[in-house]
Amino acid sequence: MKRIALFLLTNIAVVAVLGITASLLGVNRFLTANGLNLGALLGFAFIMGFGGAIISLLISKPVAKWSSGVHVIEQPRNADEAWIVDTVRKFADKAGIGMPEVGIYEGEPNAFATGAFKNSALVAVSTGLLQGMTREEVEAVIGHEVAHIANGDMVTMTLIQGVMNTFVVFLSRVIGYAVDSFLRKGDSESSGPGIGYYITTIVMDILLGFVAAIIVAWFSRQREFRADAGAAQLMGRKQPMMNALARLGGMVPGELPKSVQAMGITGGIGKLFSTHPPIEERIAALQNGQH
Repeated sequence: MKRIALFLLTNIAVVAVLGITASLLGVNRFLTANGLNLGALLGFAFIMGFGGAIISLLISKPVAKWSSGVHVIEQPRNADEAWIVDTVRKFADKAGIGMPEVGIYEGEPNAFATGAFKNSALVAVSTGLLQGMTREEVEAVIGHEVAHIANGDMVTMTLIQGVMNTFVVFLSRVIGYAVDSFLRKGDSESSGPGIGYYITTIVMDILLGFVAAIIVAWFSRQREFRADAGAAQLMGRKQPMMNALARLGGMVPGELPKSVQAMGITGGIGKLFSTHPPIEERIAALQNGQH
């Protein structure tokens, strides 16, 4: 709950800083002269940016269960399920967090953690992961996911995404009004935004959205290094996590729903937009004691 409160306070602070900066630079006078209210724009940016991010966070756990077909282990049906639950409980106690829900889903090797609150999260592992790894390696992967929860990564990534969304919404519309004003210079009969505004806003939403995605992905990759180190700390040694990563490097990672991709054990392809660093970099970071 403290992280959610911090999330809201940070969001309000970002909007306040945008408003103050716009006033100091005289952007508010320019916007007013062109028929746009700065307060209304900030409110719109706040709702579109942070509103969407916080809603996504709050519904992340039920959406993950539904989209991945997760079977939540309420009463272990066999020895493997009992071991998974006991392993999650052991790491949760060691990390000082509440016991997460534990689930299994059908699919290729992968695992993820999600949830809005640190003490009521979800850890899910795939059948492919359980079948393709030794117990020690699976234990390391579970430790990685518990470390994500203990580090508050779900809220942190939502916060970063919300900040980026707000900047994208705000800047694209300010630029849109500037372009529209330039194109209609001397046209005293027209009122309200014109076609230049709408086209520019759409283009800037796309372009700035790509930049925002790169920044969010960079933060996500740093979180993966920390979660790897957290797993090593929970297990008391780093070799099992290194072995698990090496094993994953030789597997075909299963696709996760977009809502939980950043909290999985493996990610997609593409340097700038990848939510996970390359496996070899993660192993090297553990070996060198980085992050």
